[in-house]
Amino acid sequence: MDERTDARIGFTPDEVRTDAPTRDARLKWVVVVDAALPPGRAVNAAVCLAAATQAGVDGLLGPAAVDADGSVHPGLPWAGCSVLAATTEQLAAIRARAITRPDLFVADMPADAQATRVYDGYLERVAEHRSDELALLAVSLVGPRNRVDKVVGRLPLLP
Repeated sequence: MDERTDARIGFTPDEVRTDAPTRDARLKWVVVVDAALPPGRAVNAAVCLAAATQAGVDGLLGPAAVDADGSVHPGLPWAGCSVLAATTEQLAAIRARAITRPDLFVADMPADAQATRVYDGYLERVAEHRSDELALLAVSLVGPRNRVDKVVGRLPLLP
């Protein structure tokens, strides 16, 4: 089991700059998805990791938007998120590199998550394997731009 005891990663309130381009944000967020997944499963993996990432990274969501009718639209990630494509081998290498970096938030989705319908079953299946034995469907990273770029390289956007 990975023993990450690093400090929480995220934006402080004064870093949330909704008036600036996303490239100006101190931290970069990417979700890397297995390019071989069918569209529905790829979207599921990315959305599940987005939920885990939002819960684990402070200041990721901007304020709610209010339209001209007064309807409220919940806040979205103000700093943006790129969804990239990789092979299963690249996903494993990305996770292996990323978990060694205390300045990165890392969330991953093992294939067992889509192979079970009961969460306890997922927990049991994952517990049967070492980290390097798990087939990954996607990995989410948040951290300093240059560090994230070093880990993911020049992967293409998911088509």
